[in-house]
Amino acid sequence: MFKVRDNEPSYAKLNDPVMQSENTYGLAIDLLERAGADGDANNMVCKDRSMGINGEEDFVGDNPNRNKQHAFHFTADNCIGCHACEAACSEKNDNPAHLAFRSVGYVEGGTYPDFRRMNISMACNHCDNPVCLKGCPTKAYTKHVEYGAVLQDPDTCFGCGYCTWVCPYNAPQLDPVKGQVSKCNMCVDRLEVGLKPACVAACLGNALNFGVVENTPDNRQQAKTNLPGFPDTSITQPNIRFQQTKSMPDVVTRTDGMPVKYKRQDDGGYSPVVDQKKGKETFWNLPRLSSRENPLVIFTLAVQMAIGGFIVNFFGGKLGLSAFNELTASALYVPFLLLCLGLTGLGLLMTTIHLGKPMRFYRGFNNLRYSPVCREGLGIMLFMAFAGLHLLCQLPANALIVSYLPLLATLPDLAAPAQTFAWLATVAGSTGLYYMYRCYRIKARPFWDHWQTATSFVGTALTFGGIALSLITVPVWAYLGESYSGFLQATAVLMMAGMALELVGLFFHARAMNHGNHEGAASHYIQCTTFGNSYLLRNTLLVVNILAVALLAYLALTGVAGLVLWSLVLLCVVASAVIGRALFYVLVVPTTMPGGFFWKNKDFEQHARDIGLADMPQVGVVPLAH
Repeated sequence: MFKVRDNEPSYAKLNDPVMQSENTYGLAIDLLERAGADGDANNMVCKDRSMGINGEEDFVGDNPNRNKQHAFHFTADNCIGCHACEAACSEKNDNPAHLAFRSVGYVEGGTYPDFRRMNISMACNHCDNPVCLKGCPTKAYTKHVEYGAVLQDPDTCFGCGYCTWVCPYNAPQLDPVKGQVSKCNMCVDRLEVGLKPACVAACLGNALNFGVVENTPDNRQQAKTNLPGFPDTSITQPNIRFQQTKSMPDVVTRTDGMPVKYKRQDDGGYSPVVDQKKGKETFWNLPRLSSRENPLVIFTLAVQMAIGGFIVNFFGGKLGLSAFNELTASALYVPFLLLCLGLTGLGLLMTTIHLGKPMRFYRGFNNLRYSPVCREGLGIMLFMAFAGLHLLCQLPANALIVSYLPLLATLPDLAAPAQTFAWLATVAGSTGLYYMYRCYRIKARPFWDHWQTATSFVGTALTFGGIALSLITVPVWAYLGESYSGFLQATAVLMMAGMALELVGLFFHARAMNHGNHEGAASHYIQCTTFGNSYLLRNTLLVVNILAVALLAYLALTGVAGLVLWSLVLLCVVASAVIGRALFYVLVVPTTMPGGFFWKNKDFEQHARDIGLADMPQVGVVPLAH
């Protein structure tokens, strides 16, 4: 437990003689009362349980407000930007230079001589609705009834980084060196002995304070829930309160590279708008399409291809479409199923490689109650299992396989179980695809939080599903001299429908982002400038590909010339999808807190990597790994 000094100053000690009963969100401040209202018997919460800090299972703090929700109070008028809170936090938690549980950024506005700057010190806000807890697939997060602390166990974490996506405040920190996430723990070891967190005790300007939520500290007048640059509180209901009596200009800007500024609204609050600080010139930046999320690009495309192809062929047969019935009845059906299984396996391998600790992949199903990541993974795993069982049931009916393994012909008819497993695989695949979409409906990332994500995923499943069906059948049938033009026309309709669906989604997405007052508009600005030429290429390819596929299907070209043209068109279709999916990941601007010119500035980090400054560990910039 934390050791208290004999001469500990009074400002470092907890002191909350009076409390309110409810917080500003209408929730009980007494967390035992709130837990009882939730009616969750599995919590097994009690008043005097030990938090087990550093293995001390018998120690229980004597703070009378131990089971009340605590919160930070930040007085923006007092913060001088000295970063002492950062230093104290990093020293106490032994953080490397590239991690900071608490960081100080700032916004500024006005013109000389009336130029103003406001510093913002921010750590984890230990929210009432912690989206990190609900999103984490490993169940590494816990909301404690002691102090209301949201604690994270790095040893449970397997480094997927999903909590860093869903948190609007950049509180969870993914360490690419250790391959795990860690974050502010509210200094609960200090709280248990009656001391405020280390950052509060170190604050030189008396800007930070800490205590039971809604308690306004001495010499303060305000306990606001917002200030310029702070994300929408409705996302997580954060437990932090602010004071800012000094007025700021109507428009304040960030000093980091994010193209976002904040504009005063009629109600006095500030909303994010696009800051066109990088001009309107368009670039290609094709090398920058490669990111640490490359495994997820492959994962999503491969799995959507497998699920799309399987489901389309299954329902196509049920609807009596001859092209798909011909495939199912032919010897090529088993190779097609093998392709679907191989693509799914590749996708799961890629998402495992994406983890900071790949050998802990089995923990990805710990939080099925809340996490869409868990449900996505389970759906895809079940799809692979049921599709595999469906394949096994198809072997006795496959002439090619029976010719090599005659014993299979002696097995009983397995058509009924084959159909059952096909239905189960269809349901599991659809579920996996749905929760893949739900994984990206994140309020902290407005660029993703749009129905266009669904049209993109479903459209890719249709388009790539058609490609998967064609890859197995057309070359073999062409080699054997059998007719394949009808099958190509059926898959062409499928591909056109998928690309058209994606194109419609992109149109409405662009319109929504153009008119949005959020970070999604900033993402679209980057899309149209920094990656403007790549974005235009993707959109042009989509239109050209639809027309080319329609023309080839209409002409029903066969022979070598026809296959060459089809191959070129399909390569363009794949190129368009890869560019689009890479843009999907690199463009997103999250609702993070403002950074500084050097610290928490993605542009500076890239500059440091470009010139070799990142090789110095004290700079705090690490390689682009996951």
